[in-house]
Amino acid sequence: MSQNGPSRRAVTVGGGIAAALGLAAIGITVPRLFGHHYRKTPYDDLLAQLVDRGEAVKVGSAALDGMGKVTAAKLATEIRPRLDRRTLLEATNSDLAESKLAEVHGWVLPETLARLCALAALES
Repeated sequence: MSQNGPSRRAVTVGGGIAAALGLAAIGITVPRLFGHHYRKTPYDDLLAQLVDRGEAVKVGSAALDGMGKVTAAKLATEIRPRLDRRTLLEATNSDLAESKLAEVHGWVLPETLARLCALAALES
C-alpha cells in the first residue's frame, strides 16, 4: 500500500477474487432458482432420488404397461422399504445382486428403478 492508498496490484487481485466469488455464487444459485420445479406430491421423498424426472416418466409409462392395475400408493409402499436409508444406486445394485429385474419394452432394469419410474409416471 502506497501513501496514496492501495496499489494497483492489490486492487486488481482483490477485484479478481471478488469477481470469482461472485461468479461462483451465481453458478450455484441460478440453476436452483431457474431449474425445473415439479409439482408437490406425497411421494417427493422418493421422486427426489431421480436425476431427471421427465425421462423417468417416459420409462415409467412403458413400465406401467406390464404392471397391470397399480396405484401410486401401492408403488410407494413397495419402494419405501427398498430406499430406506439407502440411495437409489445402492438399492439398484442390491436388486441386481438379488436378480430382482423387470423387463420394460425389451430393456432389463432393476426392479426398484422400474417401480420408481412408474411412480413418477403416475404422479406426472
